Amino acid sequence: MERHFIKELDALKMTLLNMAALTRRALEKATHAYLNRDEKEAQTVIDGDKEINDLELQVDNISLKLLALEQPMARDLRFIIGTTKISKELERIADQAVNIAQRSLFLCQHPPLHHIPSMERLMTIADNMLDAAISSFINEDFQQAIKVRQMDDMADKYTLEVLQTLVEYMVKSTPVAEKRLLNTNRSIQTIIISRCLERIGDLATNIGEHVAFIVKAINIKHQKIDFE
Repeated sequence: MERHFIKELDALKMTLLNMAALTRRALEKATHAYLNRDEKEAQTVIDGDKEINDLELQVDNISLKLLALEQPMARDLRFIIGTTKISKELERIADQAVNIAQRSLFLCQHPPLHHIPSMERLMTIADNMLDAAISSFINEDFQQAIKVRQMDDMADKYTLEVLQTLVEYMVKSTPVAEKRLLNTNRSIQTIIISRCLERIGDLATNIGEHVAFIVKAINIKHQKIDFE
């Protein structure tokens, strides 16, 4: 029975890692589609969302089976519960990637906005946060898990900079009504993308918190303590 239990735990972990890899790829493709105005790549993100959703259901099914039949305790119980929570965060991140892709499809159909350096920095920090969160799970690294949260302030900073840049752009926009409306619509879609990236950072932070719970049995959610 113990060997079977370990095998099922391994299957649960591998399913989550597969989901994490697909989610990571969806974010990469979505940001690439925005930066390169690539409609085809944006559409692949939208089309690929079902596979990620299906993997979330697989994680739920394996977890429920383990909880019902094996009655796990201590670290194993935390791992199963934590993995289920992480899968939900990954599914939400994938949804945000789809949202970015959908907004990018709209932007691809209109002339590009001027370059926004803060947007690229925001994409980089969101990527790094997700990478760090996934890596902390793979390596069961408590210190890396809590460092994800420390990166979130930078994501908030860049999001605000994008908002400020685009609000200024809309205020100074051309007086011609039709062009002003188009500029406003493009700016709003871009602001929404920045908010999606900020949300991805928040969800990556949640993953780090779940990993901390799995590894150390410590709930760091809502705490402002910096663990060394």
